[in-house]
Amino acid sequence: MSAASTGGATAKGLRRRAELLDTAELLLSASGGAQLTLRAVAHEAGVRLGHLQHYFSTRADLLTALLDRVLTTSLDRITDRTGPSDDGTDPAAVISSVLADHDDLPLVRLFTEVWAMAAHDDDAVAVRSFYAQYAGHVAEVIRHHVPELDETEARARAEVFVMAVEGASLFRSGITGGRTPQTDAALRDTLLDLLTRPRRTLR
Repeated sequence: MSAASTGGATAKGLRRRAELLDTAELLLSASGGAQLTLRAVAHEAGVRLGHLQHYFSTRADLLTALLDRVLTTSLDRITDRTGPSDDGTDPAAVISSVLADHDDLPLVRLFTEVWAMAAHDDDAVAVRSFYAQYAGHVAEVIRHHVPELDETEARARAEVFVMAVEGASLFRSGITGGRTPQTDAALRDTLLDLLTRPRRTLR
């Protein structure tokens, strides 16, 4: 990692870099990726453009750093939620925890913009890596509660779980629709089924 990318190795430099990323994150969530320019971030942060470029020399550098931070923070949260307690991970608690994020509209908007940016990135390595690790944590929960599943089956269920949670965020947050007690109950039942349903045998 270069000195320019961290703004120097000092605590002050790292703190200032984090503050600039805070500003960029708020701007991305509020105004969208098209408005996330170096000039806009500098203006919102109340600094000169040259000062911002000391930390992020290009927009691509800024986006890479911002995406890395957003995904790392989210993965840390997922890791905490899916980690085992003394008597094993409680599936209902995992579901309630991940669905609670849908009440955080700025967070949902932020991820909507992350998805949009990834859609225009032929590589999108960071986003794919994030969701692969997310599904991996969920697969561990499934294997704990349905030990007869092999790794492939558990992984498939985990990926469907992630698809359902992430897609539901757009509806439950109010961006593309709304929630009702009935849809929430059906969603929770579906997610619980994925985490705990025994393997079905063919007849």
